[in-house]
This record gives sequence, C-alpha cells and structure tokens, in this order.
Amino acid sequence: MKVYALVGKSGTGKSYQAINLCRHMNIEYIIDDGLLIGGSSILAGTSAKRRETMMGAIKTALFTENEHRDDVASKIAEIEPDSILVIGTSHAMVHKISERLGLPPIERIIEIEDITTEEERETAAKQRYEHGKHVIPVPAPQLKRDFSGYFMDPLRLLRSFNSGSKGTPGRTVMRPTYSYLGDYTISDRVINDIVIYAGEREESVYKVTKVLIDKTDEGIRLTVHIIMNYGADIISEAEIVQKKIAEVVEKMTAFNAETVNIEVRGLKCS
Repeated sequence: MKVYALVGKSGTGKSYQAINLCRHMNIEYIIDDGLLIGGSSILAGTSAKRRETMMGAIKTALFTENEHRDDVASKIAEIEPDSILVIGTSHAMVHKISERLGLPPIERIIEIEDITTEEERETAAKQRYEHGKHVIPVPAPQLKRDFSGYFMDPLRLLRSFNSGSKGTPGRTVMRPTYSYLGDYTISDRVINDIVIYAGEREESVYKVTKVLIDKTDEGIRLTVHIIMNYGADIISEAEIVQKKIAEVVEKMTAFNAETVNIEVRGLKCS
C-alpha cells in the first residue's frame, strides 16, 4: 500500500482539493477528519465535524478513541487498498494518523501550496472563517443520514486545480456544530407547520389533521393524518403526498426524512 499525505493549514481548501488530487495521482481512498472515504462514499469512521467542541473534533481527526480507530483500521485491512491519501494540518498530524491506523510509512507529502494558488486559498479561508463553512469530499446524499439536522449543500463555491471536467465526484459544504456561529434548533411546531403546508398544497388533500414527530440521531420520523378529497386515487395520491412532504421537510429543515407514514383518516365530499 502506498500512503500519501496532503498537508495545509486549517481553512486552506484541503478537503475540497483532495478529490482532484486523488484523480490526478490515481489514489483510491482518502482519510479526512476521521472518515475513510472511497470513491463517492463514506466507508467507515465518524466525522470530526459532528463533534460539539473543537477539542472533540481534533481528537476524532486523530483517531484517539480506540473504537473509532479500530473501525477504520479494520475496514482498511478488509479492502486492502493500493493507495491512500491522509489529510492533515501538519506533518506531525498526518504521521500520527498513519501511525494510529497502522498504515505503512508515508511515501510522499504534498503541501496545499503546491496545488493551489494564493487566491484559491484566500477564497477557501473566507468561506471557513467568515461563513463557518467546511467541506467533506463526498456528495450530499451520502451525508444525509449521518448529518441529519446539519446545514449542508452541494458545494458550488470554489475553483480547484485541474477542475472543470465532467463526472467529478461531488463535495458537500456544511456548517459544523462546533462552528463559532453556534448551534441551532428547529421546534416541533415549525416542522408541524411545514408538513401541513406541504400536504395541503396537494389537490388531493382536503386537510392535514395531525402530525406526529419523532426525532432520532439519523433523522426524523413523521406520521401524518390526512383527509382526502372524494374521488382521488387514494393509494397513488397518498404516495405523492408522502414524497412531497419528505422533499419539503428535508429542503427546509436539513433533517433527513427517515420515514414519512401517511394515514388517510377520511374523505371529504364536495
């Protein structure tokens, strides 16, 4: 196994640049902020960006917890990669990560200054320190369950070296809970109103009568009672309502709509 490292100060765009670097050097896997990433998927680990404090994030990125370390190390042993890229803020950090995961010695360390311009690094720093935005080098759908309730969106903010070709794997921008901008909450009343709004916009629905909300670590579970207009195709229209509610809730709240159950409790005759 060949081990490479990408090193740069926090907020210089390492996670954003990692995908293009891997494509350029034919590197198969990435270790970034506590995650093992292969292709466009998270294969193992826990993201440092989920931690509530900066210190907790640092410990996660360094794999200080044995259970976390063992989870990623065992996955690496299972897939037996030919090459892997370790991302860190210093030479000492990437060597520490490599040591904790039982990887071979790092063959080459690439500095972020070697693959980006000063303007690109300034743009990355502005997104980090002025807007609290961080990047994870996988598409947003891959993160929806693990980061339910976090602000995130497909990244369309920065240009990168060797970019512009079609088929480039996605990246996601998000604001972690340990950001200086603080945490946020969405009340059940707001979710209730969003569900009613989304449901009653459908022509087949006369009224949303009740919304039951259950929040979990992986998302939100909804049970929605509705009265439909007489003459509607109940099964097919209920499926449409189900999909629309899930879509609107995810878009407006950042929660992963884990389940949306629709219960038709009556029909309204005109």
